[in-house]
Amino acid sequence: MAGKLAGGGKGRKGMAPNSDPNVIPFIDIMLVMLIIFMVAAPLPTVDIKVDLPPPGKPVYTEPTDKPTVVALSDQGGVITYFIGGEQVSKEALTNRLLEIARQNNPTYAGDLTTLFVEAKIFVDADQNTAYANVVGLINDIDTAGFKKVSLLVKDAQSS
Repeated sequence: MAGKLAGGGKGRKGMAPNSDPNVIPFIDIMLVMLIIFMVAAPLPTVDIKVDLPPPGKPVYTEPTDKPTVVALSDQGGVITYFIGGEQVSKEALTNRLLEIARQNNPTYAGDLTTLFVEAKIFVDADQNTAYANVVGLINDIDTAGFKKVSLLVKDAQSS
């Protein structure tokens, strides 16, 4: 219990009971907890690999390799595959994809390992196509060995 000095009035001098709460210990505890939480909390870090271009003037070189576009069309439940505009059956998809990727990437055509890593494959699908069909096509391309597979995104008005 704390006391406060009472002044004047009826000749009483001394300490009277103080009903004001003492907040100093509360502030001390809060500061200690703040420091504990700041030290114990993990730092928010996210590892994202970013390949930045080297400093200096950018040098543009005309690409010799072009991407291979694999299109997927769903017409009333019938799925049709196209590679570079040519219709391909599901069974011949991976073999034909390898042939066309070699034609589109003459620099890597001799080395299959480098071709699988460096050849760019774009997947183009109708908006009405089921998501499972698109993922299945991407999975087939990945199973064939190609590593740079991207979705071709078009504006809704352009299709």
